[in-house]
Amino acid sequence: MASASSNALSIPSSSTLVDAKAPRQPTAASPPCVTLPTLPPPPVQSQSRARKTTAYCRKIARNVMAMATGEALATREAPVELAPTELPQFITTLQQTWDKVEDKYAVSTLAVSGLVAVVGSAGLVSAIDRLPLVPGFLEAVGIGYSGYFAYKYLLFKPDRDALLKKVKETYKEILGIS
Repeated sequence: MASASSNALSIPSSSTLVDAKAPRQPTAASPPCVTLPTLPPPPVQSQSRARKTTAYCRKIARNVMAMATGEALATREAPVELAPTELPQFITTLQQTWDKVEDKYAVSTLAVSGLVAVVGSAGLVSAIDRLPLVPGFLEAVGIGYSGYFAYKYLLFKPDRDALLKKVKETYKEILGIS
């Protein structure tokens, strides 16, 4: 019985068995490899369409160059006058103020430092906001202080006048106006 089971369990070479399945019988009609169908050739553009596309691209390039140099647009239409745009008052004031600054390096350093401080404080606030119970507590403190501020400075006329005077003095102090 042992010899009968050894004959039944003997495995021929690994090329005849794949994944413990019986070997397939090759058919004479099937090729040894599979070929994919070929793709059709790309469509041929007509010469007139290619010329039109090229001409359109050149026209756009001429118009861009004309606009950059301030010349009239190269189109069939009437040339368009490019009116100089006036900068907003804020920008002109900012330019004048920047021209008056003597130590531009220090001002630029302060601006970059301020930006870094704002980004860092935003990260700190978002980290605190993720802590449990802290956002709710800070919100309650903010509501309480807002109520206190409104009661102390906004409720009565003399207090509003004092607050307005203090704000104007601080504004003048910051701007350096005597």
